[in-house]
Amino acid sequence: MDSVNFQMCGTSPSIGKLAVVQSLRMPRSKNEHNSSIEKPKLPSLNGGGKINPKITPKKFMGTLKGLAVYVLVGLAALIFFVNLSGGGKPSTEVPISQVVNDVKDNKIDKITITDSQITAKYKQSLLSDEGKQSDKEVTSRKEPGESIYQILKDADVDPKAVNIEVKDTSWSQTWLSLLGTVLPILLMVGFFFFIFRQAREGAQSIFAFGQSRARVFSKDQPQVKFDDVAGVEEAKKELEEVVDFLKSPQKYRAMGARIPKGVLLVGPPGTGKTLLSRAVAGEAGVPFFSIAGSEFMEMLVGVGAARVRDMFGQAKKNAPAIIFIDEIESIGRARGFGMSGGHDEREQTLNQILVEMDGFTPNDLVIVLGATNRPDLLDQALVRPGRFDRRVVLNLPDLEERRAIIQLHMKGKPFTKDVNTERLARRTVGFSGADLANMLNEAAILAAREGKKAIDAKDLEEAATKVKLGPQRKRMQTEEDRKLSAYHEAGHAVVGHNLPQVDPVHRISIVARGMSGGHTMFPPTEDRSNVRKTRLVEQIATALGGQAAESMVFDDISTGAASDLQVATSIARDMVTEYGMSDLGPVNVKAQNMFGVWPQAMEEGNGVSETMQTKIDAEIKKIIDTAYVQAQGILKSNKLKLDKVAKALLEKETLDADEFEAIVGKKKAS
Repeated sequence: MDSVNFQMCGTSPSIGKLAVVQSLRMPRSKNEHNSSIEKPKLPSLNGGGKINPKITPKKFMGTLKGLAVYVLVGLAALIFFVNLSGGGKPSTEVPISQVVNDVKDNKIDKITITDSQITAKYKQSLLSDEGKQSDKEVTSRKEPGESIYQILKDADVDPKAVNIEVKDTSWSQTWLSLLGTVLPILLMVGFFFFIFRQAREGAQSIFAFGQSRARVFSKDQPQVKFDDVAGVEEAKKELEEVVDFLKSPQKYRAMGARIPKGVLLVGPPGTGKTLLSRAVAGEAGVPFFSIAGSEFMEMLVGVGAARVRDMFGQAKKNAPAIIFIDEIESIGRARGFGMSGGHDEREQTLNQILVEMDGFTPNDLVIVLGATNRPDLLDQALVRPGRFDRRVVLNLPDLEERRAIIQLHMKGKPFTKDVNTERLARRTVGFSGADLANMLNEAAILAAREGKKAIDAKDLEEAATKVKLGPQRKRMQTEEDRKLSAYHEAGHAVVGHNLPQVDPVHRISIVARGMSGGHTMFPPTEDRSNVRKTRLVEQIATALGGQAAESMVFDDISTGAASDLQVATSIARDMVTEYGMSDLGPVNVKAQNMFGVWPQAMEEGNGVSETMQTKIDAEIKKIIDTAYVQAQGILKSNKLKLDKVAKALLEKETLDADEFEAIVGKKKAS
């Protein structure tokens, strides 16, 4: 069983929501925790991080498509401007006979011929001061092929009497004719090219459904080694055999030994399962195929199985190799309980994995690493010998492992002399490796934000509290709410201080954090593998101390005890149904299925008779009532100390262990 991390937190009753949040790690009969390690820098995919400068066919076609668009736009713009050319100034169109008469009367200074269009410009001396702009030039038209000179001669007008300019437009007419013929063809070809390309890409994407989505990390990329992993020494020793086999398989074959085909890493989220598997690949120096269980699934039936075949096929071509499947329970759940029957897509994917790992086709030199935090959900055929026949359990780090993890994450960060690694490791009982890494990172951020040159113990304490409870929240509180929160948290602290099995008070605060309006922390002082009944009952009494204090001081209770009651009831229920710590005797009546314990939300009414359920409820109520009476008795005996602690909280808002013990005295040894 795991050690208990007990801390009380509460939100302000004024918001009318959950008022107490507790973090309690209850002992379990199966290993379900482990350590965690520093996250490595993820290597880039398929090439070590450098972008290939070569132009691929896809890039070339994209460039060609863009160029075609620019050409079409340019041609359209050219036609537009050509059509606008010559339009320049506004003019009045008149019959050609009027132009001829005006030439005869010597009114026109210049005639410009553009194809069949005649533009006549009048002399300035003949225009009145009030003449309009449109009267300065007039336009007219002649028959195509007819000469202006001949027209003037036929009207008995000397062509030399006016300045005649003939513009050659044969070049523009040729281009306009060419564009009028070619442009529609180009537009049609481009349209069909786009349609056919889209259709081809669609067909290719359909066939690509069955290709593996696994990311490949080659041995030439930056690798994670076992030295980069701390706090999982037993797990590393288990996996050293896998590394040694991949490096020198002949040594084991000579002895007739067969290395496990699959290794299942079991542990809660954030405990370094992925990092440890990558360390195996880094030590072995082999290709590493990484994929999540959900990436096998697709809306098309059979795609998951096809991707499994493709992934194992790639791994065999690159053997020796490692396949890492993260969150394997998403596809490895027990078969036969789905709503879609035996042809469910997930079940077909699982069937293909079973065949690939241990079927008729040999699968040597390809080792499958799986990671899960719910091993009870996995199909029995998946974890049998010959498939995932080795299980590596990662537990929460103990004192020595926490120290090693902290030292690993302290590299590259400046610390003051008051930072003690031993004290910090003892302070963080129940922290996983991810919690420790996050704590040190938050401490570094806090120190940098305040302009410090090094991280001190105060930064680490604030970071540890932030990791567990969240950041501080500044909010307005009425004096009544502050007083209620102060007595609530003081009730937790005073009750816990007077119970020998409860860990010493570490910190009390009425400052809001996360969803809580205050907290009282009882971090374990040592790692425990077993928890006695007396300790559990005293923890229930401590959890109920907040509501007991409210009832005694204000003769009323608030919503601030909602989470207290939830935690107390959870502990009592486990005592009755799982640990045999009640008058029902040494019997486990916790609802179970064939794969393990049902989630708590499905617990009631599953596998337990109504008569037994009534007895269970009565025993739970009995334990809670006894603990509540115990808490009330302690508070009545220590009413003066309760008032002093509440008053100090109202003045300072936060009390550490020394300040609290200065008020109530030293805690008696258990």
